[in-house]
Amino acid sequence: MDKKKTFRQWIGQEKVAGYMFSLPFIIGFLMFMLIPMILSLYFSFCKYDIQNPAKFIGLRNYINIFTDDTSFWKALRVTCYYALIGTPLKVVFALIIALILAKDTKLTGFYRAAYYLPSIIGGSVAVAILWRRMFEPTGTINAILSVVYPGISNFNWFGEGSAIWVLIILTVWQFGSSMLIFLSSLKQINRELYEAAEVDGANKWRQFWRITLPLLTPTIFFNLVQQTINSFLAFTQSKLITDGQPNDSTLFYTLYVYKKAFPNMGKSQMGYASALAWIMLIIISAVTALLFWSRSKWVYED
Repeated sequence: MDKKKTFRQWIGQEKVAGYMFSLPFIIGFLMFMLIPMILSLYFSFCKYDIQNPAKFIGLRNYINIFTDDTSFWKALRVTCYYALIGTPLKVVFALIIALILAKDTKLTGFYRAAYYLPSIIGGSVAVAILWRRMFEPTGTINAILSVVYPGISNFNWFGEGSAIWVLIILTVWQFGSSMLIFLSSLKQINRELYEAAEVDGANKWRQFWRITLPLLTPTIFFNLVQQTINSFLAFTQSKLITDGQPNDSTLFYTLYVYKKAFPNMGKSQMGYASALAWIMLIIISAVTALLFWSRSKWVYED
């Protein structure tokens, strides 16, 4: 009986220690995630401007969004375009660089760190401001291109047709995290498969299409889901580089939510912004579910 009691006491102490170590995360999750989400869901059914008490109005915010808000559709269209173009380019570019760096050399470690660095600092304010300066008419990009083609020296990268591509190039530049995941997966592929393919006379190109790419499809799927979600939630680039201009051609959805919640002039529409945020949550969930539905059709599981 004493042994059983001692064992139970030890189990109890282990549980207490586990709860104590988990407590900071639990408190942070409740205070900064779960409770704000519940409040935002409630506010989405209210007329709320932060300064005055929330007034329940039912589904009026959602009805107005879908029937009267043209900026909502424009922001959604811009964000979808950004995600559909930028995400595949980012994943493909990360895969290409990972294939190049898969071979170990003396400088491989340096190159991997150098290519990963933009993913660490890419979302910072300093990089966004630097990116804007680089693409100004008198910036670095035009100065470099003018050496090859003098007529492009004053090209306006922030015009209505090209501004979105400045942001897409920035997100593609931040490919480092996906590249490292691809590198890790490439290391796990059995080398005997390539040796057998060489014996059968398969060249490098056929080895890539028949061995490397099928075995990387789970990793491609993971990166695709992760980067798609990140693209729909992009904010810093649009806010600091273009502020949604010109003519709302770079108005990301998150920036639109921010402008409704914290306008430069006028009252806040926090209830309306909360409704917009929940619509985006539903859209992201639907896109993610669609990607998971398609998984069985192109992801090699074995």
